[in-house]
Amino acid sequence: MQNPAAGSANPAASFPALWNYLRPALDHIVRAPTNTPERAPAIDVAYHMGIHTAVYNYFTASRFDVNAFAPADAPAATPPSPGGAAAAAARASSPPAAAAAPHGADLYDTLDRYYAALCRELLASAPPDDASLLHYLLPCFRRYAAGAGAVSRLLNYVNRHYVKRAVEEDRGWLRLADILDAVVAQAVADGEPTTTTSTAASAATAATTTTGTDTVRPREQLAARLRERRAAELKRWGCAAGAPPDALARAEAAAEAASPPDRIVPLASLALRRFRADVVRPLLAVPRGKKGRKKHKRLAPPPPANSGPKSRLARAAKELIESKSAGAGAAEEEERYAMAAELSAMLGAVGIPVDHLLRKKLDKFVALRPQG
Repeated sequence: MQNPAAGSANPAASFPALWNYLRPALDHIVRAPTNTPERAPAIDVAYHMGIHTAVYNYFTASRFDVNAFAPADAPAATPPSPGGAAAAAARASSPPAAAAAPHGADLYDTLDRYYAALCRELLASAPPDDASLLHYLLPCFRRYAAGAGAVSRLLNYVNRHYVKRAVEEDRGWLRLADILDAVVAQAVADGEPTTTTSTAASAATAATTTTGTDTVRPREQLAARLRERRAAELKRWGCAAGAPPDALARAEAAAEAASPPDRIVPLASLALRRFRADVVRPLLAVPRGKKGRKKHKRLAPPPPANSGPKSRLARAAKELIESKSAGAGAAEEEERYAMAAELSAMLGAVGIPVDHLLRKKLDKFVALRPQG
């Protein structure tokens, strides 16, 4: 894809200008058809460098429009002057939402909405029959993940400038509040009071824990607790102690994709989290029965003993696992095992835990794969 003509306009002058400059590249990388779904289409080198330069200039600009994403009914905020009483007065008169918004949140949030809209389109294009669902979903995810990875590399400065800073400010996938919640939950399980006073006393006691003659500083103790909680969370995603770096990276990416939408995660995990929320979760949802007026109240018949899975994705996986035919050859059997393994890997990548029932069934089936 060639570099679009921007004329004399500066793409980094404002966020709308930057997004209009980025959008054609995103559409080409993520949406353009390709014969190799595992590899996203490339863009022109000049366009690639132009995006890098525009994003860098936008993030490092000394001033930016604080009203770009302020509420429509909010008064316009005056950019603060370099210093002095006028700067303090301008900051005091700025709307709280606009003043508190960190630089880069606009691009991050817009990318999240972009992926959400794309995932809804992918779900709407899914075939209605369960037999064809996996043949659509797996190549679709390969294409989506490849495009999301290419976009993450293209906009790596967002990860380095905005995401890294958000994690340092305790806004990442694992926060100190999670540790405090675990402490409170443990106190409830032990039958201890959970009032504010007792919690503060416990925190103060923990902050002054001594080892021999040396007092453990609160910052070091919190860091140690955070490392312990992080190791425990990554263990839930199949990463045991002493795992190689690539397994650790996969487990952390899965934990990021499984995080709530208010957590700041790298752009690749942001895209996978959206795929889980807007594609996988609807396919795993059990449809509700139609509600209508009942003329006569009747007892519902008991469900059949082998009623089978209710969600579309579970039905498609069940059909894949049980679709062995008498005349199936080795190639067909290998394809079944390969599709089951790929489906399990996809579910793990988007944040479906290892102990999920569907993943357990798929992993059990893949374990029966003949060796050699």
